[in-house]
Amino acid sequence: MRLLFVLEHYHPFIGGAEVLFKNLCEGLAGRGHEVTVLTSLLPGTIPEENINGVAVRRVKLPKKGSRYWFSFVAITQSIKLAGQVDFIHTTTYNGAFPAWLAALWYKKKCMITVHEIIGDGWTEMMGMNWVAACVHRVLERVIVSLPFNIYVSVSAYTAGRLQDYGIRPDKIKVIHNGIDYDLFNPTLRTGAKIRKKLQLGTRFIYMYFGRPGISKGVEFLIKAVPLISASLPNSKLLLILSKRPEKGYRMIQALIKSMAIDQTIVQVEPVPRVELPDYIAAADCVVIPSLSEGFGFSAAESCAMGKTVVVSDVASLPEVVSGKYLLVQSKNPQAIADGLISIYNGEVESKGIRTFKWEDCVTGYEKIYSNFSGAAKKRNDNEFRD
Repeated sequence: MRLLFVLEHYHPFIGGAEVLFKNLCEGLAGRGHEVTVLTSLLPGTIPEENINGVAVRRVKLPKKGSRYWFSFVAITQSIKLAGQVDFIHTTTYNGAFPAWLAALWYKKKCMITVHEIIGDGWTEMMGMNWVAACVHRVLERVIVSLPFNIYVSVSAYTAGRLQDYGIRPDKIKVIHNGIDYDLFNPTLRTGAKIRKKLQLGTRFIYMYFGRPGISKGVEFLIKAVPLISASLPNSKLLLILSKRPEKGYRMIQALIKSMAIDQTIVQVEPVPRVELPDYIAAADCVVIPSLSEGFGFSAAESCAMGKTVVVSDVASLPEVVSGKYLLVQSKNPQAIADGLISIYNGEVESKGIRTFKWEDCVTGYEKIYSNFSGAAKKRNDNEFRD
Protein backbone atom coordinates (compact mmCIF):
# COMPACT_ATOMS: atom_id res chain seq x y z
CA MET A 1 0.00 0.00 0.00
CA ARG A 2 1.03 3.61 -0.59
CA LEU A 3 0.47 5.62 2.58
CA LEU A 4 0.68 9.37 3.21
CA PHE A 5 1.11 10.74 6.73
CA VAL A 6 0.42 14.46 7.25
CA LEU A 7 1.99 15.33 10.60
CA GLU A 8 2.78 18.67 12.15
CA HIS A 9 5.98 17.22 13.65
CA TYR A 10 8.07 14.14 12.92
CA HIS A 11 11.49 12.82 13.94
CA PRO A 12 13.85 14.35 15.09
CA PHE A 13 11.23 16.37 17.02
CA ILE A 14 10.82 14.87 20.50
CA GLY A 15 7.38 14.03 21.85
CA GLY A 16 4.99 11.16 22.44
CA ALA A 17 3.20 11.54 19.10
CA GLU A 18 6.53 11.63 17.31
CA VAL A 19 7.66 8.41 19.02
CA LEU A 20 4.43 6.76 17.83
CA PHE A 21 4.70 7.86 14.23
CA LYS A 22 8.41 7.15 13.88
CA ASN A 23 7.87 3.57 15.03
CA LEU A 24 4.66 3.18 13.02
CA CYS A 25 6.04 4.60 9.77
CA GLU A 26 9.30 2.68 9.95
CA GLY A 27 7.43 -0.47 10.96
CA LEU A 28 5.12 -0.17 7.95
CA ALA A 29 8.05 0.56 5.63
CA GLY A 30 9.75 -2.55 7.00
CA ARG A 31 6.69 -4.58 6.01
CA GLY A 32 6.97 -3.43 2.40
CA HIS A 33 4.56 -0.49 2.32
CA GLU A 34 5.46 2.77 0.57
CA VAL A 35 5.39 5.44 3.30
CA THR A 36 5.60 9.20 2.79
CA VAL A 37 5.53 11.74 5.63
CA LEU A 38 4.70 15.42 5.08
CA THR A 39 5.82 17.48 8.06
CA SER A 40 7.42 20.75 9.23
CA LEU A 41 10.95 21.79 8.35
CA LEU A 42 12.81 21.88 11.66
CA PRO A 43 16.14 23.62 12.38
CA GLY A 44 18.95 21.32 11.27
CA THR A 45 16.77 19.24 8.93
CA ILE A 46 16.54 19.25 5.13
CA PRO A 47 13.45 19.52 2.85
CA GLU A 48 13.63 15.93 1.57
CA GLU A 49 15.28 12.78 2.89
CA ASN A 50 14.75 9.08 3.41
CA ILE A 51 14.86 7.89 7.02
CA ASN A 52 14.90 4.12 7.49
CA GLY A 53 12.74 3.54 4.42
CA VAL A 54 10.37 6.47 5.07
CA ALA A 55 10.28 9.31 2.53
CA VAL A 56 10.13 12.53 4.56
CA ARG A 57 9.03 15.77 2.89
CA ARG A 58 9.21 18.97 4.93
CA VAL A 59 7.55 22.35 4.38
CA LYS A 60 9.10 25.61 5.55
CA LEU A 61 6.98 27.63 7.97
CA PRO A 62 7.13 31.20 9.31
CA LYS A 63 9.07 31.31 12.57
CA LYS A 64 6.39 32.99 14.67
CA GLY A 65 3.53 30.63 15.47
CA SER A 66 5.05 28.02 13.15
CA ARG A 67 3.02 25.07 14.40
CA TYR A 68 -0.26 26.83 13.61
CA TRP A 69 0.91 27.83 10.14
CA PHE A 70 1.30 24.15 9.21
CA SER A 71 -2.49 23.82 8.92
CA PHE A 72 -2.41 26.19 5.95
CA VAL A 73 1.06 25.98 4.42
CA ALA A 74 0.83 22.18 4.15
CA ILE A 75 -2.39 22.22 2.09
CA THR A 76 -0.74 22.51 -1.33
CA GLN A 77 1.80 19.74 -0.70
CA SER A 78 -0.84 17.52 0.92
CA ILE A 79 -3.02 17.74 -2.18
CA LYS A 80 -0.02 17.17 -4.45
CA LEU A 81 1.08 14.03 -2.60
CA ALA A 82 -2.42 12.68 -1.93
CA GLY A 83 -3.04 11.90 -5.59
CA GLN A 84 -0.27 9.29 -5.51
CA VAL A 85 -1.37 7.27 -2.46
CA ASP A 86 -4.01 4.76 -1.35
CA PHE A 87 -4.67 6.08 2.13
CA ILE A 88 -4.05 9.24 4.17
CA HIS A 89 -3.28 9.28 7.90
CA THR A 90 -3.02 12.30 10.17
CA THR A 91 -3.22 13.23 13.83
CA THR A 92 -4.38 15.98 16.15
CA TYR A 93 -3.95 18.89 15.84
CA ASN A 94 -2.42 20.97 13.04
CA GLY A 95 -2.01 18.28 10.39
CA ALA A 96 -5.68 17.30 10.49
CA PHE A 97 -7.17 19.98 8.22
CA PRO A 98 -4.72 19.72 5.27
CA ALA A 99 -4.94 15.90 5.41
CA TRP A 100 -8.74 15.92 5.43
CA LEU A 101 -8.89 18.49 2.62
CA ALA A 102 -6.48 16.49 0.45
CA ALA A 103 -8.54 13.34 1.03
CA LEU A 104 -11.71 15.20 0.11
CA TRP A 105 -10.05 16.56 -3.06
CA TYR A 106 -9.20 13.08 -4.36
CA LYS A 107 -12.01 11.18 -2.59
CA LYS A 108 -9.43 9.19 -0.64
CA LYS A 109 -9.91 7.49 2.72
CA CYS A 110 -8.47 9.40 5.66
CA MET A 111 -7.85 8.39 9.26
CA ILE A 112 -6.95 10.49 12.29
CA THR A 113 -5.12 9.33 15.41
CA VAL A 114 -6.43 11.24 18.42
CA HIS A 115 -3.97 11.34 21.29
CA GLU A 116 -6.14 13.17 23.77
CA ILE A 117 -9.24 15.31 24.09
CA ILE A 118 -8.61 18.18 26.51
CA GLY A 119 -12.01 19.89 26.26
CA ASP A 120 -12.75 22.18 29.21
CA GLY A 121 -9.30 21.40 30.58
CA TRP A 122 -7.73 23.97 28.25
CA THR A 123 -8.43 26.65 30.88
CA GLU A 124 -6.17 24.80 33.35
CA MET A 125 -3.10 24.70 31.12
CA MET A 126 0.12 26.41 32.20
CA GLY A 127 0.65 29.83 30.66
CA MET A 128 -2.60 29.87 28.68
CA ASN A 129 -4.98 32.79 29.15
CA TRP A 130 -8.76 32.50 29.00
CA VAL A 131 -9.07 33.73 25.40
CA ALA A 132 -6.39 31.34 24.10
CA ALA A 133 -7.98 28.47 26.04
CA CYS A 134 -11.39 29.16 24.47
CA VAL A 135 -9.88 29.33 20.98
CA HIS A 136 -8.04 26.02 21.46
CA ARG A 137 -11.16 24.35 22.83
CA VAL A 138 -13.18 25.43 19.78
CA LEU A 139 -10.44 24.38 17.35
CA GLU A 140 -10.17 20.99 19.04
CA ARG A 141 -13.89 20.40 18.58
CA VAL A 142 -13.77 21.56 14.95
CA ILE A 143 -10.86 19.23 14.13
CA VAL A 144 -12.46 16.21 15.78
CA SER A 145 -15.77 17.00 14.06
CA LEU A 146 -14.25 16.78 10.56
CA PRO A 147 -15.75 13.68 8.90
CA PHE A 148 -12.79 11.30 8.96
CA ASN A 149 -13.43 7.72 7.90
CA ILE A 150 -12.08 6.33 11.13
CA TYR A 151 -10.75 7.66 14.42
CA VAL A 152 -7.99 5.81 16.25
CA SER A 153 -7.59 6.64 19.92
CA VAL A 154 -4.47 5.63 21.84
CA SER A 155 -6.44 4.68 24.96
CA ALA A 156 -9.91 3.59 25.99
CA TYR A 157 -10.21 6.84 27.93
CA THR A 158 -9.70 8.94 24.78
CA ALA A 159 -12.18 6.74 22.91
CA GLY A 160 -14.78 7.63 25.51
CA ARG A 161 -14.03 11.33 25.12
CA LEU A 162 -14.49 11.01 21.35
CA GLN A 163 -17.95 9.56 21.94
CA ASP A 164 -18.69 12.52 24.21
CA TYR A 165 -17.93 14.69 21.18
CA GLY A 166 -20.52 12.81 19.13
CA ILE A 167 -18.27 10.41 17.21
CA ARG A 168 -20.06 7.11 16.55
CA PRO A 169 -18.53 4.12 18.40
CA ASP A 170 -18.31 2.10 15.16
CA LYS A 171 -15.94 4.76 13.75
CA ILE A 172 -13.56 4.53 16.73
CA LYS A 173 -10.75 2.01 17.13
CA VAL A 174 -8.47 1.80 20.18
CA ILE A 175 -4.83 1.05 19.38
CA HIS A 176 -2.40 1.59 22.23
CA ASN A 177 1.03 3.01 21.51
CA GLY A 178 3.98 0.69 21.90
CA ILE A 179 7.01 0.60 24.18
CA ASP A 180 10.52 -0.41 23.12
CA TYR A 181 11.15 -3.17 25.64
CA ASP A 182 14.64 -3.81 24.28
CA LEU A 183 15.54 -0.24 25.17
CA PHE A 184 13.56 0.00 28.42
CA ASN A 185 14.94 -3.24 29.83
CA PRO A 186 15.68 -3.10 33.58
CA THR A 187 17.97 -6.13 33.44
CA LEU A 188 20.41 -4.18 31.27
CA ARG A 189 20.50 -1.01 33.42
CA THR A 190 21.74 -0.50 36.97
CA GLY A 191 21.83 3.29 37.34
CA ALA A 192 25.08 3.09 39.32
CA LYS A 193 27.06 5.04 36.70
CA ILE A 194 24.55 7.87 36.64
CA ARG A 195 24.40 8.06 40.44
CA LYS A 196 28.18 8.29 40.53
CA LYS A 197 28.32 10.81 37.67
CA LEU A 198 25.73 13.09 39.29
CA GLN A 199 27.08 12.49 42.82
CA LEU A 200 23.70 11.33 44.08
CA GLY A 201 25.09 8.86 46.61
CA THR A 202 22.36 7.10 48.58
CA ARG A 203 19.86 9.96 48.37
CA PHE A 204 16.19 9.26 47.68
CA ILE A 205 15.84 10.35 44.04
CA TYR A 206 12.52 11.10 42.41
CA MET A 207 12.55 11.93 38.72
CA TYR A 208 10.69 13.80 36.02
CA PHE A 209 11.62 13.53 32.34
CA GLY A 210 9.89 15.04 29.34
CA ARG A 211 8.58 18.30 27.94
CA PRO A 212 7.34 21.29 29.93
CA GLY A 213 4.19 21.23 27.81
CA ILE A 214 1.01 22.98 28.86
CA SER A 215 -0.65 19.72 29.96
CA LYS A 216 2.33 18.10 31.70
CA GLY A 217 1.82 19.65 35.15
CA VAL A 218 5.55 20.11 35.82
CA GLU A 219 4.82 23.32 37.72
CA PHE A 220 2.88 21.37 40.37
CA LEU A 221 5.80 18.99 40.88
CA ILE A 222 8.17 21.96 41.29
CA LYS A 223 5.80 23.49 43.88
CA ALA A 224 5.86 20.15 45.74
CA VAL A 225 9.67 20.10 46.07
CA PRO A 226 9.86 22.17 49.32
CA LEU A 227 7.12 20.01 50.86
CA ILE A 228 9.00 16.84 49.95
CA SER A 229 12.33 18.21 51.21
CA ALA A 230 10.77 19.17 54.54
CA SER A 231 9.81 15.53 55.20
CA LEU A 232 12.62 13.85 53.24
CA PRO A 233 15.70 16.09 53.63
CA ASN A 234 17.86 13.44 51.95
CA SER A 235 15.82 13.60 48.75
CA LYS A 236 16.43 15.33 45.42
CA LEU A 237 14.49 15.82 42.22
CA LEU A 238 16.26 14.57 39.09
CA LEU A 239 14.86 16.81 36.36
CA ILE A 240 15.45 16.10 32.66
CA LEU A 241 13.47 18.84 31.00
CA SER A 242 13.23 19.42 27.27
CA LYS A 243 13.87 23.01 26.21
CA ARG A 244 10.83 22.93 23.97
CA PRO A 245 8.33 24.43 24.14
CA GLU A 246 10.54 27.38 25.02
CA LYS A 247 7.81 29.27 26.87
CA GLY A 248 7.13 26.35 29.19
CA TYR A 249 10.85 25.82 29.81
CA ARG A 250 11.36 29.48 30.73
CA MET A 251 8.37 29.41 33.07
CA ILE A 252 9.65 26.35 34.94
CA GLN A 253 13.15 27.82 35.27
CA ALA A 254 11.68 31.08 36.57
CA LEU A 255 9.57 29.15 39.09
CA ILE A 256 12.61 27.23 40.37
CA LYS A 257 14.54 30.47 40.75
CA SER A 258 11.71 32.32 42.50
CA MET A 259 11.27 29.47 44.99
CA ALA A 260 15.05 29.26 45.62
CA ILE A 261 15.05 25.46 45.43
CA ASP A 262 18.04 24.99 43.11
CA GLN A 263 19.92 22.99 45.76
CA THR A 264 17.20 20.34 45.95
CA ILE A 265 17.03 19.78 42.20
CA VAL A 266 19.57 18.09 39.94
CA GLN A 267 18.92 19.40 36.44
CA VAL A 268 20.28 17.42 33.51
CA GLU A 269 20.34 18.56 29.91
CA PRO A 270 18.07 16.46 27.64
CA VAL A 271 19.83 13.19 26.86
CA PRO A 272 19.69 10.94 23.76
CA ARG A 273 16.79 8.53 23.99
CA VAL A 274 19.14 5.53 24.11
CA GLU A 275 20.61 6.90 27.35
CA LEU A 276 17.28 7.72 29.04
CA PRO A 277 16.81 4.24 30.63
CA ASP A 278 20.12 4.67 32.50
CA TYR A 279 18.76 7.78 34.20
CA ILE A 280 15.43 6.11 34.99
CA ALA A 281 17.36 3.22 36.53
CA ALA A 282 19.20 5.70 38.76
CA ALA A 283 15.96 7.02 40.28
CA ASP A 284 14.00 5.51 43.15
CA CYS A 285 10.73 6.54 41.58
CA VAL A 286 9.32 8.58 38.69
CA VAL A 287 6.66 11.30 38.90
CA ILE A 288 4.11 11.95 36.11
CA PRO A 289 2.08 14.99 37.31
CA SER A 290 0.12 15.48 34.07
CA LEU A 291 -3.16 17.35 33.82
CA SER A 292 -4.10 15.29 30.77
CA GLU A 293 -2.58 12.32 28.93
CA GLY A 294 -3.85 10.52 25.87
CA PHE A 295 -1.55 7.55 26.52
CA GLY A 296 1.32 8.38 28.86
CA PHE A 297 4.66 7.22 27.43
CA SER A 298 6.61 8.35 30.50
CA ALA A 299 4.40 6.26 32.77
CA ALA A 300 4.51 3.14 30.59
CA GLU A 301 8.27 3.40 30.02
CA SER A 302 8.96 3.88 33.73
CA CYS A 303 6.77 0.90 34.57
CA ALA A 304 8.63 -1.16 31.97
CA MET A 305 11.83 -0.26 33.84
CA GLY A 306 10.29 -1.66 37.02
CA LYS A 307 10.14 1.73 38.73
CA THR A 308 7.52 2.78 41.24
CA VAL A 309 5.60 5.72 39.80
CA VAL A 310 3.53 8.57 41.22
CA VAL A 311 0.96 9.55 38.61
CA SER A 312 -1.98 11.92 38.42
CA ASP A 313 -5.35 10.19 38.65
CA VAL A 314 -6.50 11.66 35.34
CA ALA A 315 -7.25 10.66 31.75
CA SER A 316 -5.49 7.50 30.54
CA LEU A 317 -2.86 7.25 33.28
CA PRO A 318 -4.80 4.83 35.54
CA GLU A 319 -5.33 2.70 32.40
CA VAL A 320 -1.65 2.60 31.38
CA VAL A 321 0.13 2.39 34.72
CA SER A 322 1.09 -1.00 36.17
CA GLY A 323 3.54 -2.61 38.59
CA LYS A 324 4.05 -0.51 41.72
CA TYR A 325 2.38 2.89 41.70
CA LEU A 326 0.37 5.53 43.52
CA LEU A 327 -2.39 7.63 42.00
CA VAL A 328 -2.57 11.19 43.32
CA GLN A 329 -4.87 14.14 42.73
CA SER A 330 -3.75 16.27 39.79
CA LYS A 331 -2.83 19.95 40.18
CA ASN A 332 -2.11 19.33 43.87
CA PRO A 333 1.50 19.79 45.11
CA GLN A 334 0.60 18.47 48.57
CA ALA A 335 -0.85 15.29 47.05
CA ILE A 336 2.35 14.77 45.03
CA ALA A 337 4.45 15.27 48.16
CA ASP A 338 2.28 12.87 50.20
CA GLY A 339 2.55 10.28 47.43
CA LEU A 340 6.33 10.43 47.37
CA ILE A 341 6.53 10.23 51.16
CA SER A 342 4.27 7.15 51.06
CA ILE A 343 6.52 5.52 48.47
CA TYR A 344 9.57 6.29 50.58
CA ASN A 345 7.82 4.49 53.45
CA GLY A 346 7.02 1.51 51.23
CA GLU A 347 3.30 2.23 50.94
CA VAL A 348 2.31 1.51 47.32
CA GLU A 349 -0.42 -0.04 45.23
CA SER A 350 0.40 -2.76 42.73
CA LYS A 351 -0.99 -4.72 39.79
CA GLY A 352 0.42 -6.95 37.10
CA ILE A 353 2.75 -5.41 34.53
CA ARG A 354 0.92 -4.42 31.37
CA THR A 355 2.82 -4.63 28.08
CA PHE A 356 2.37 -2.53 24.95
CA LYS A 357 4.25 -3.97 21.97
CA TRP A 358 5.08 -1.98 18.85
CA GLU A 359 4.44 -5.05 16.71
CA ASP A 360 0.82 -5.14 17.91
CA CYS A 361 0.47 -1.39 17.33
CA VAL A 362 1.74 -1.56 13.73
CA THR A 363 -0.43 -4.59 12.99
CA GLY A 364 -3.51 -2.79 14.32
CA TYR A 365 -3.01 0.15 11.99
CA GLU A 366 -2.07 -2.09 9.07
CA LYS A 367 -5.38 -3.95 9.37
CA ILE A 368 -7.30 -0.68 9.09
CA TYR A 369 -5.42 0.37 5.95
CA SER A 370 -5.96 -3.08 4.43
CA ASN A 371 -9.68 -3.13 5.21
CA PHE A 372 -10.27 0.27 3.64
CA SER A 373 -8.00 -0.39 0.67
CA GLY A 374 -9.75 -3.70 0.06
CA ALA A 375 -13.15 -2.02 0.13
CA ALA A 376 -11.93 0.69 -2.24
CA LYS A 377 -10.50 -1.88 -4.65
CA LYS A 378 -13.77 -3.82 -4.65
CA ARG A 379 -15.73 -0.67 -5.48
CA ASN A 380 -13.32 0.21 -8.30
CA ASP A 381 -13.57 -3.31 -9.74
CA ASN A 382 -17.37 -3.11 -9.68
CA GLU A 383 -17.31 0.27 -11.40
CA PHE A 384 -15.00 -1.13 -14.09
CA ARG A 385 -17.32 -4.10 -14.72
CA ASP A 386 -20.33 -1.78 -14.85
